[in-house]
Amino acid sequence: MIDVSHSLIIIAVMSLVTVALRLLPYFVFSKNTPKAVLYLGNVLPYSIVAMLLVYCLKDVDITAGSHGIPEAIAVVIAAVLHKWKHNTLLTILAATICYMLLVQKLFI
Repeated sequence: MIDVSHSLIIIAVMSLVTVALRLLPYFVFSKNTPKAVLYLGNVLPYSIVAMLLVYCLKDVDITAGSHGIPEAIAVVIAAVLHKWKHNTLLTILAATICYMLLVQKLFI
């Protein structure tokens, strides 16, 4: 059985490594940020959203059941709400609640 102090040491080391890895870019790029890093900072958020959209919609079967209507409604609500409010948390929360209500109450 693992000792409690051994577990705490492991957790402390993992925490220090995590903090060090997150602070390292600030020290490395403190004077000049390379153009490649700035480019990735501008491009990656859109790429991640596109990847999440594909992942969320990959199993939608438009030939069965609700024909993907709840998913399409949730995607439209997320897009419109985010364009309007520019609030990611609100967008995710509203689209998720809308989708869950549609799937559980309307498209049974």
